[in-house]
Amino acid sequence: MASGLFALLDDIATLLDDVSVMTKVATKKTAGVLGDDLALNAQQVTGIDPDRELPVVWAVAKGSLVNKAILVPAALLISAFAPWAVIPLLMVGGAYLCYEGVEKLAHKFLHSPKEDARRHAELLQAVSDEQVDMVAFEKDKIKGAIRTDFILSAEIIVITLGTVAQADFARQLSVLVAISLLMTVGVYGLVAGIVKLDDLGLLLAGNGREGGMARTKRALGKAILRTAPYLMKLLSIAGTAAMFLVGGGILVHGIAALHHLIEPYTHGSAGWLVALSFDALVGILAGVAVLGAMKFLARLRKPSGPAPA
Repeated sequence: MASGLFALLDDIATLLDDVSVMTKVATKKTAGVLGDDLALNAQQVTGIDPDRELPVVWAVAKGSLVNKAILVPAALLISAFAPWAVIPLLMVGGAYLCYEGVEKLAHKFLHSPKEDARRHAELLQAVSDEQVDMVAFEKDKIKGAIRTDFILSAEIIVITLGTVAQADFARQLSVLVAISLLMTVGVYGLVAGIVKLDDLGLLLAGNGREGGMARTKRALGKAILRTAPYLMKLLSIAGTAAMFLVGGGILVHGIAALHHLIEPYTHGSAGWLVALSFDALVGILAGVAVLGAMKFLARLRKPSGPAPA
């Protein structure tokens, strides 16, 4: 009996070790989506009453868990009954990442300054106008954030599934659950911290006490207030860059011709830089192609004007 127990414990330890390694690999591959998820969700609370920011983040986090509770079983069913669909889904997810990256870069060309100014004015009016139902406004914000999270969570789950596609069911389930919890807690924990950075900065900067420690706190608070806006910009830039690298890397590894094209140049001390540059280039070109195709299809679906008399 003792030997059987030790064998069981050894199997469990081996499983946990494998899950840990697979989860680490999957986390690296989903870094692009994670950066974008973090930046997008931090922006989703814009316009919310400061006292309601954390409850809104918590509500979106709970919605994110529900999203993943739907997506994880769906991913396992695909892996069990249609494993051939994993790679195509992975490629679609990679192409979508590239499209989102290009759409962000092209935003100022696709959306006029007047349109951005109008949206900003509507947001300010919603916050300041007492006639606006802020409960409904907040609910709309939460619903929109949960819809965005569903898309990004689907990408994370598909990328993770591609990483563990050859593993057995127990390892697939463990890694998918681990990634889901890790991403949800990590993203929304960081979002909660980011949206409250300004409050922390104001608290520290307003310290009216005397002494060296108080001066240090005031200086730290002012530094936080100055750097918080740049942190959001940095998150957005890093997320966009990672989207091209991750999305392009998925496409390069999924399309044999591209993989064979770059493979001879990825050896040596600078091989990693060549590989990353190629992934980014493929990601940008793929994003441009998808964006162009979507704009073309949208133009085809647009109803034509009345025929001339």
